[in-house]
Amino acid sequence: MSPKQQRGEATADRLLTTALQVYASSGQQGFTVNAVTAASGVSLGSLYHHFGSFDGLAAALYTRCMEELFEELTTALTAARTARTGVRALVRAYLRFTEERPDAALFLHASAYSGYLAAHADRIREAKEAALGGIVAWMRPRIEAGEVAPIPEPLIEALVIGPVAETARRRLSPAYDMDLAQAARVLPDRIWRSLSPD
Repeated sequence: MSPKQQRGEATADRLLTTALQVYASSGQQGFTVNAVTAASGVSLGSLYHHFGSFDGLAAALYTRCMEELFEELTTALTAARTARTGVRALVRAYLRFTEERPDAALFLHASAYSGYLAAHADRIREAKEAALGGIVAWMRPRIEAGEVAPIPEPLIEALVIGPVAETARRRLSPAYDMDLAQAARVLPDRIWRSLSPD
């Protein structure tokens, strides 16, 4: 990689890192192109060069946070020997990501329905499908072996990710008092039961 390409990657990374910091400190209202360029020291022209628009930057940040989350989930899942321990590990990994990376988790959950991602919905959907690929690949042989109930793959995602994602949203919202330690004790087995072949 040439020095120019390295500088370009460093600039894009700085913009993404700063954008997350701005979002975390200023919320959705303060998440503006001016705030990000001022905090990063990167010009507006450079932001547009790398991401096409501020919405493009937001979509890239969303994708980055989502990929980081799914990397943790897949790592936890693939280290497990059984379907039950895998599902339980995945649930705990999601809760741990929420606790240890609250800024990224907040951006993911708060931005999912934001207008600035709409123009990039296809790209985000492709990235999510790729990120889910590791989970699906791990689940498929366990379904075929009868370790997991024969449930359509999209419903498996809803059963596994749905409850833990809602728990994360509530933890990140000031309107709720969600205890992640309690969730980590209760949810793994409850979610596993929804997939158990019994």
